[in-house]
Amino acid sequence: MASLSPPAPASEVEELRERVRKLEKINAALIDRVERATDMQGGAYSMFETAIALEAMVRERTAALETALGRLNAMNAQLAAASADADAARMRLRDAIESLSDGFALFDADDKMVMCNSAFLDIWPQFVPLATDSPDFSTMAEALVHARATIGAIVAPDRWLSERVERHRLAAGAHVQWLSNGRWVQINEKRTSEGGTVGVYTDITSVKAEDARQRAQELAERNLALQALLDTLSEGVCMFGPDLRLQAWNGELLNLLEAVDGRKPDPLDLSTHAGLIAWCRSHCHLDQSEALMWRDEGDRRETPCMMGERHFMIRSVRLSTGGMVFTFDDVTESIQFHRSLTETAETLERRVEERTAQLVELNHQLEEAKDEAETANRSKTSFLAAASHDLLQPLNAARLFVSALDECRLPARPRSLVEQTTIALDSVEDLLEALFEISRLDAGAIQPDIRPIALGQIFNALRIEFSPLARAGGLDLIVPETGAWVASDARLLRRVLQNFVSNAIRYTAQGQVAVEITQSEGALTVGVRDTGPGITEKDRELIFREFHRLPHASRIPGKGLGLAIVRRVSTMLGHDITLDTAVGVGSTFSITLPLAQPAAPADGASTPERIQLRRPAHGVVVVIDNDAGVLAGMKALLENWGLDVVATHDPSDPAVGKAFCNEAKDKSPMLCVVDFHLDDGLTGDQAVADLRGRYRADLPAVVVSADRGPETKQALAAMGIPLLYKPVKPAQLRALLRQLEIM
Repeated sequence: MASLSPPAPASEVEELRERVRKLEKINAALIDRVERATDMQGGAYSMFETAIALEAMVRERTAALETALGRLNAMNAQLAAASADADAARMRLRDAIESLSDGFALFDADDKMVMCNSAFLDIWPQFVPLATDSPDFSTMAEALVHARATIGAIVAPDRWLSERVERHRLAAGAHVQWLSNGRWVQINEKRTSEGGTVGVYTDITSVKAEDARQRAQELAERNLALQALLDTLSEGVCMFGPDLRLQAWNGELLNLLEAVDGRKPDPLDLSTHAGLIAWCRSHCHLDQSEALMWRDEGDRRETPCMMGERHFMIRSVRLSTGGMVFTFDDVTESIQFHRSLTETAETLERRVEERTAQLVELNHQLEEAKDEAETANRSKTSFLAAASHDLLQPLNAARLFVSALDECRLPARPRSLVEQTTIALDSVEDLLEALFEISRLDAGAIQPDIRPIALGQIFNALRIEFSPLARAGGLDLIVPETGAWVASDARLLRRVLQNFVSNAIRYTAQGQVAVEITQSEGALTVGVRDTGPGITEKDRELIFREFHRLPHASRIPGKGLGLAIVRRVSTMLGHDITLDTAVGVGSTFSITLPLAQPAAPADGASTPERIQLRRPAHGVVVVIDNDAGVLAGMKALLENWGLDVVATHDPSDPAVGKAFCNEAKDKSPMLCVVDFHLDDGLTGDQAVADLRGRYRADLPAVVVSADRGPETKQALAAMGIPLLYKPVKPAQLRALLRQLEIM
C-alpha cells in the first residue's frame, strides 16, 4: 500500500526557535561591547558599574533564553507525541481500508492515486506494477485497455476508454463493468472535499448469477404459462422465429390439421415455415397459399380459405423480434350458421313485410276509427250542449211554475205538495248538473285556467255558503283565515272543496267539520276533517266511482257523483287527492296544491258595473225565450212579484217595440230577461245588443243559459250582462232584480 507524507512542523516551534536566535545574537553583542569597553577611557569605577549592569542584563537574557529553551523542549516533546499519534492513525486507517472486502482507491486533486487496498489490486491485477509509482487514472485506464480486462475494452477500446475516463471525472455515482474474466464489478465514485476522488469497487458476480437464475426461472415459468394459454385456445396456433423455424405451437393446431387430413400428421413436417406450407398444400389441399406467406413488414392479416371441404380463417401477425405467428380458425360452423341466419333473416324479412302491410292496413283502420271517435266526441260535446239546454228547459219551466205557486196563498195540503215538488226538482237539478259536468270532463270540454289564487277568498265563500247548513245540522264548521296563494283553477278548486265540505256536513251526525291547512316545501295541503262514521278499507276506492254510496248513507240525500267529479277534476289539474280515515273516528279528504306568488289585481278587472236606476213602484220586464213553457212560468213568477211582463220568443216582436214606445215612464221596460240560445242561431248577447241599439243603450239585461262553458260567461261579462244558469232559482233571480233596483 502506498504511504502518506509526514506532517509539517508546528508554527509555535518555529517562533520559539526564532526567539532563541535573537537572544543568542543579543548575548554576543553584549559580550562584544564589554570587550571593547576596556579600551575606552574612564575610571575603574565606571567600568565596574558598567560591568555590574552588563552582568545583570546578561543574567536576565540568560534566564529568558533558558525559559525559551524549556518551552522549545516541551514543544518538541508534544510534536513527537503528535507524530506518533498520526503514525498510529495512519496505521489504523491502512488496516481498516485493508480489511475491506471491497476494493478501495483514493486519488488526489491531480487525479494521481494516493493509496489503495489489496482487494482493489485483486480486482484489477493490471495495476500491481503501477501502484508504487502513484500513477494518474488515465494511465491506469489505458493499462486496462491494453490488457483487455473488460468486455467494453475488447469490443470498442477507444470508446470504452473515453467513457471510463469521463465517468471517473464526473464521479456521479455507481455503474457496472463486465470483466473479460466473467466477473461483474460495481464501481461507486465520489468527490472528496479536497477535490480528489474516492472509489469503491464491489464484486457483484454472485448477485448477477442469482439474477440470471431468477430470470431464467421466470422465463421458463412464462413459457409454461404461454404454452398453457396456447393450449386453451380454440384456434390452432404456431409461432416461427426469425430463422423460420418452429418455436411454439398448441395441440389444437394438430387436431385441426388432422381433422382435415384424416390421419395423424408428422410434427416434424411442421418444424420449419416451408414444411408448414408444403404440408398444408399436399395434405390439407390449401387453396390460398398466400395466407401462409412470410412477411417482413405489415400489420395483422386475415385470409379466408378452404382446406379440404372445411372453411378456415388464417391470420398472420408479424412479431417485433422478426418472427411470425399463424393462427388457424375453423369457421365452417360459423359460415353454416351465418347462412342459416341469412335464410332465417330473409324469411323474417318476408314475414315483416307481410306484417308491415297488415299493420299499415290496421293503422289505416285505427286512423279511421280515431277520426270516427273524434267526430263522435265532437258530436257528444254538441249533444251535451243541446241536451243540457233541452233537458233544463222544461225543468226550468217547472221550477218557475212551482215558484209561482209558492208565491200564492194555498191550503196546507197543496202547499205541502208544492214543497215536495220543489225538493224533487232540486234533486233532479243536482243530478243533471253532476251528470253534465262529468260528461264535459270526460269529453275534454272543460279546460283548466291555472293561475295564482288567493285561497282566503275561496275559504270565505265556503264559510258563508255552508255555515247555515252546518248550524242546521248542529255541527261546528271551522274554516280558518289564510293569506296563502296557490296555483290552480279557481272555479274547479272551489268545486272540489265545496264537495268535501258538503259531504262532511251531510254524513256527520254530531261534532264538527274543520278545514285545515298544512304547508310543506313548495306545496300546501288543504284537508277537510269530520267526526263522522269513517270509511272502511274496502270502500276507500269505491267511493270515487259513479253512483257508489256507502250502505249506512242510503237514507242521506245524494247521488254518489260528487267524489267521481272530484277525482276527474284533480286528475285534470294535476293535484293529488288523499284520504285519511278510521271507522268510528272520522275522515279527512285532502288536496295538495302548489304554492304561488301573490298576484296583483289586473288593471280594470272588476265586476260589471251595476246600472243605477230609480226604483219604481211598478215596472215592465221583457222576457225572451224560445220555449213556451219557460215563458209562461217566468211570466207567472214575475207577475206574482208585482211586475208587468212582455213575454215573447222573438226580439223583433211588435209587442216589444210597443212596450218601449210607451211614453209612460212606469210602463217602459226596466229589464230584459233573455235566453242565450234562441231560434235561428240567435244568441242572447246578440238579442240584447240589438235591443240596446234600437231602443235604449242603458237597457239592463239578464241572460239565462244552460251552457256553463267559459266562452259564454266571458262574452257576457265583456258586455256587462249578468248570467243565470238554468234551471233558474227564484231566489237568485229576486236577488238580481233587487241588485238592479227593479224591486
